[in-house]
Amino acid sequence: MRFTARTTADKIARASRRGSMRVVIALCAGLGAISSGHAQTFRTLDYSGAELFARFCSACHGPQGKGNGPVAATLNVMVPNLTELSQRNGGRFPVQRVEEYIDGRSPLAAHGTRTMPVWGYEFWVEEGADVTAERNVRTLIDRLVKYLESIQATPQQVR
Repeated sequence: MRFTARTTADKIARASRRGSMRVVIALCAGLGAISSGHAQTFRTLDYSGAELFARFCSACHGPQGKGNGPVAATLNVMVPNLTELSQRNGGRFPVQRVEEYIDGRSPLAAHGTRTMPVWGYEFWVEEGADVTAERNVRTLIDRLVKYLESIQATPQQVR
């Protein structure tokens, strides 16, 4: 069977409707790995922020972070344009808020129901689920946040 984004989006949508978040996460990670051209032999800690984004985030948020990934259309919620985080925060990138949201292990009541995977937990398990893994999670999330900060649109680009 040929692997395509459409096939993956269909699988993710079906898995999501069944409530199988683990399958959704695995398929998102697989789609991201294929779209980034990386073999699965890399440890998660070996990825740069851009590579982490391509592997774990681009299926929903799109390759440029604009909320138009192949899975976005199958979700019941609007996937945010991550290039406008600074603009929506008065011109300053909200580092701590983005870190907390990616991590996801401390629920933020203001965000309501969480559709996005809890990457802090997923990375922790991926890295070995121990004290060292927790340190590695902080490193991975920090790389993702720095990458997201680097792709923020300027006011001229937003217009």
